[in-house]
Amino acid sequence: MKLIRWSVPVFFLLAGMAAAQDVRYNYDKDANFTKYKTWKWVEIKTSDKDQLVDNQIKSSIEAALAAKGLTKTDSDNADLFVGYQTAINTEKQVNSFSSDFGYGGGWGYYRGYGGMGSSTSTSTTSTLYIGALQLDFYDVATKKVVWRAVGTKEIDTKAKPEKRQKNLAKALKKMLKNYPPEVKKG
Repeated sequence: MKLIRWSVPVFFLLAGMAAAQDVRYNYDKDANFTKYKTWKWVEIKTSDKDQLVDNQIKSSIEAALAAKGLTKTDSDNADLFVGYQTAINTEKQVNSFSSDFGYGGGWGYYRGYGGMGSSTSTSTTSTLYIGALQLDFYDVATKKVVWRAVGTKEIDTKAKPEKRQKNLAKALKKMLKNYPPEVKKG
């Protein structure tokens, strides 16, 4: 597997990140999520960031956080700093096909089992692109990560820009489904 950061404009904006994403999240169980009302962007340093893709991802994250009741601010007095990272992994997939044909004998009077046939196998390889989006929330007061969600999905390289944006919004909704985490009483 080879990790490629920000290549080919985040491979067409993580083109197919909608259906069947693998989403994982974790959070600080001691954090008081009820106090988080405002947030500000924090840049996570990566190389060769594509501005168009960065804007598309940020606008999708902003919409998802607004839907969760969080207000974006430019003030350093925000409750949370929010940052994201992307990555593309490549994997090789091997597909094998077999074609069997022929005729067979069978059991019968004065004959045993027998027959004749042929088989041909063909193998092909293809490259799969697996996109990952990681979203981190940092408590400004404690300077600790309090929430992290990661979504991964095989990328549909043929998806149109509108479909990519829709898929990204769907992925973020799924990534933030459990934010804020339920407060356990007891």
